[in-house]
Amino acid sequence: MATYRNPTYKPLEPAGTMPVKEALRANVSVANERTNPYPETKTSGIKIRGTGAATKGVMARGPMA
Repeated sequence: MATYRNPTYKPLEPAGTMPVKEALRANVSVANERTNPYPETKTSGIKIRGTGAATKGVMARGPMA
């Protein structure tokens, strides 16, 4: 036979008083609010030649052997 815990009463805060970032505790994006900042743009690497109208970037990363 399964045993269940009794629910505990937690009073709700009035709407709009809790900041959105505290209410969302996962890496979630809702409307125009995001819980974690976006990762920084990678700036390391070397600029490569002959990219023309590059759509995926002009920087090369990794071993250049």
